[in-house]
Amino acid sequence: MARSSINPVPGPVRTCVGCRERVTASELLRVTAGSDGEGHLVLTPDPGRTAPGRGAHVHPTSECFDLAVRRRAFPRALRVEGALSSTRVSDYLASLDT
Repeated sequence: MARSSINPVPGPVRTCVGCRERVTASELLRVTAGSDGEGHLVLTPDPGRTAPGRGAHVHPTSECFDLAVRRRAFPRALRVEGALSSTRVSDYLASLDT
């Protein structure tokens, strides 16, 4: 028999790849792997959560983002080989702070 939670979390639940906390998807920033003009792999912020393909979720804070980069969580979560440039996401997070 399935248990029902007293306070169910509304909406889908995702895990932050930085701090590993489980929260609703609306509280996290979705990040996808894309390519720049030269064909190099880059992390791309997907605030609308509409980009096709596999995504990773992270709290929209520099602390969680830096922890995820340090742990090399993005290549693992996105299942890509090689280095990913994180400049686009760090610029996006910086624009949220201002």
